[in-house]
Amino acid sequence: MASPYFDADGETAPREILEQRQLTRARRVIEAALAHGAFYQQKLRSAGVVSASDVSSLDDLRRLPFTTKAELIADQAAHPPFGSRLTEPVEHYVRLHQTSGTTGRPLRIVDTDESWDWWLRCWGYIYRGAAVGPGDRLFAAFSFGPFIGFWSGFEGARLVGAMRIPGGGQTTEQRIQQIFDLGATVLMSTPTYALRMAETARSMGADLRASPIRKGIHAGEPGASIPSTRAQLEEAWGMEVFDHPGMTEVGPWGFECLEHAGVHLLESEYIFEVLDPTSGKPGDEGELIITNLGRGANPVIRYRTGDRVRLTREPCGCGRTFRRIPGGVIGRIDDMLIVRGVNVFPSAIENIVRRFDDVHEFTVELYREHEMDEMEICLETARGDGDGLARAIAIQVHVDLGFRPRVSVAPAGTLPRFELKARRVFDHRS
Repeated sequence: MASPYFDADGETAPREILEQRQLTRARRVIEAALAHGAFYQQKLRSAGVVSASDVSSLDDLRRLPFTTKAELIADQAAHPPFGSRLTEPVEHYVRLHQTSGTTGRPLRIVDTDESWDWWLRCWGYIYRGAAVGPGDRLFAAFSFGPFIGFWSGFEGARLVGAMRIPGGGQTTEQRIQQIFDLGATVLMSTPTYALRMAETARSMGADLRASPIRKGIHAGEPGASIPSTRAQLEEAWGMEVFDHPGMTEVGPWGFECLEHAGVHLLESEYIFEVLDPTSGKPGDEGELIITNLGRGANPVIRYRTGDRVRLTREPCGCGRTFRRIPGGVIGRIDDMLIVRGVNVFPSAIENIVRRFDDVHEFTVELYREHEMDEMEICLETARGDGDGLARAIAIQVHVDLGFRPRVSVAPAGTLPRFELKARRVFDHRS
């Protein structure tokens, strides 16, 4: 019987041993950053750290300066094309990827063979957490662009013995046909694109529940941990759904196990902090801060992810000692919407809308009218009674969130569809 773990020693280590290992590896990262990368040389020395020996505990690490994406973008602009935090000669770097640039200029990231191998090892934890292994056939439903997540996921499946099937350069219809023809057992995609595939399959007369797919590993956005979105995926595909969060500049940092009790933090490979975004003090809910431990050629130290999470220290039935974030990433610290005095995360809107199976796609628009905040949710629906569905969703938002939005229905096929990260919220109030 295959082990449920990718690295049993690392995943089940007592917390004291785990944290000692984290400290040892963090000091190696700091030593390399001080020796070579100008970006972190200046940042660490300004905090009084001139040697790795100045960090003698994890508490010492938590006193180091934060790193932000804005700083990395500015450093890249000042020191093109890759910035000044590389710790090895540039000729050692063999792969280049970049962020999507949906919020501005893309951030370019380069990796050595060693740091790329570390990325793939992180995916080993993700796949074994979902019990993916020899005999599985992974269908990667994405275009092979410059974005690192699915490239690494595709190659990382080799470490657990799964066959990898590339889905690049194909239409959605062709991908669905290949899943049936090739006997794919695991789908890797964004949750939004998996729902789009389900919509397309219905128009083709194909029943995805009859496909060989038995598991879905979904990344790129929080949808797989949103209860109603997860339920739609499970219903449409008849598969077990697993959430996986990660970041280009940090690495693939979380995975879900068979217990489905939240996303495990991959603590053998990263150091995680959760800080109140206002006070900056440690807590169980707030912004996730990450230091990666295996990407010494391109490190990030105390990186402000902007992701809001809730942390639990309760043991998991899977036996791993890694802490968990129930519900995955709640949302972005900076994407919380305030509507008529009510704090609303886009994930809360999606959780309501996705409870209604007839919704194919939706957008959310915010604007000011007569000095009042207004929210309009625009739906595409599979049924004729769009007005009735719109009324039902407006009532449910009012019940759950305390304000009543306007809900409209768009003609079929007019709202945008997404393969990578979905952008559904448009705030016109500023």
